[in-house]
Formats: sequence, C-alpha cells, structure tokens
Amino acid sequence: MDSMDAKILEVLQEDARISNVELAARVGLSPSPCLARVRALEASGLIRRYVALLDPQRFGLDVSVFIQVSLEKQVGASLVAFEAAIVAMPEVMECYLMTGDSDYMLRVLVADVPAVQRFIVERLSKVPGVSSIRSSFALKQVKFNTALPMAGGRNKT
Repeated sequence: MDSMDAKILEVLQEDARISNVELAARVGLSPSPCLARVRALEASGLIRRYVALLDPQRFGLDVSVFIQVSLEKQVGASLVAFEAAIVAMPEVMECYLMTGDSDYMLRVLVADVPAVQRFIVERLSKVPGVSSIRSSFALKQVKFNTALPMAGGRNKT
C-alpha cells in the first residue's frame, strides 16, 4: 500500500458510494488506474466490505449500554460457547474479549431500559458459564467514527 492507496481508502471511508470517476478526480488519478487500485485493495482484504450506516434513533434504538461479562471458567470451550451465543444476538453491536476485571465487553443497542432488562435477564444471564454481569448506560455519544486513522498507521500486508 502506498500513499495513493491511502488517499483512496480515506475517501472511500468517507463515502463508499462515490463513483469511480469522482474518486479518481478526488485522489488525482484517471478512472481506469483508480478502479484497478480499488479492486486490488478489495482483493488484498484491506477493504473487507461496503456497508450503509443507519441512524439507530430513527429505528427506535435509543439506549446504548456497555455490559461487562465474566465467565465461570476462562477455558477454550467456555469462550467458544459464549462467543457463539453472543454472535447470535442481534442487539449486540460489538463484543470484545478483554483483559482486566471482566472477560468480555459488549455494546448493546436496544429501544429502552425495559429492553435492557429483558436482554440481560432473559437472554444474556441464561448463556451457560456466565458468572457475573455489570452494565453501564451511555448518556451521550461524544464521538462515533467508522473510518480507520490512515495517517501514521501501518499496513500489515
């Protein structure tokens, strides 16, 4: 990946629906070489996929809650089973295996506080191996970004 690829990626992260002609103009290439570079970035896996970002509030998903989960045992089978259960829960927007006091950190998006209660009591607490659950409600989203920082980053291809 060179600086031209980085420019292309910056523009695509800002607007993935941009036409190839407009993208080429914005980065200073002609359309054919620009398209070839985009295809190469896709083929290399640097571009994983294209998505549409929706406004959660327009869908009535007003509550974002961060949930820390600890498991009874941190062994391979328990981790795999927990992760499989979490992947099947559409309310879970993100899930991370953590160091520190808890084993996992989840970001869950739901309509209201009763929906959080239902999620925790009826679904999350019933996942085998869960020993403790702690939640924190987000009061305000200060920053939300989907674009990776390109300046100073390293390409591992």
